[in-house]
Amino acid sequence: MVARTRFDADPCPVARSVNAIGDWWSLLIVRDAFDGSRRFGEFHRSLGIAKNILTTRLRALEKAGVLRGEPAREGGSHREYLLTDKGRALFPVIVALRQWGEEQCFTPGEDHSRLLDRRTGHPLRPLRIEAADGRPVEPEDTVVEKVRETGAAG
Repeated sequence: MVARTRFDADPCPVARSVNAIGDWWSLLIVRDAFDGSRRFGEFHRSLGIAKNILTTRLRALEKAGVLRGEPAREGGSHREYLLTDKGRALFPVIVALRQWGEEQCFTPGEDHSRLLDRRTGHPLRPLRIEAADGRPVEPEDTVVEKVRETGAAG
């Protein structure tokens, strides 16, 4: 098996984020954790993922500090997986993926799950990227300031 490229020291925040999350199974585990799943069996039933893959992904998410595994509240040998503050900070990422999927991956009128405000029962407003002054920002309105490589000539 080919070793996965690691981006632990990459100066790009996107690369480090992808490195911490790992893969699409991990994002779906995080999604399910936001939906209230806590136990191995709940994740397994929801995702239909092979147990060995689920075990590997849960361990990786724990190691990355996204989930915290702890003994189940009622005792026994069961463990619960809870979102850490670092994991909860992924909420805007999950919402952005959901909203992009709603707009780009379904035909008009096709049924799909919806994320609703618990208090009002209404869908969330679409996420919007804003500049510091509050104006909307599109991709062409931004530039990435790259880190200069140390020791590079000229």
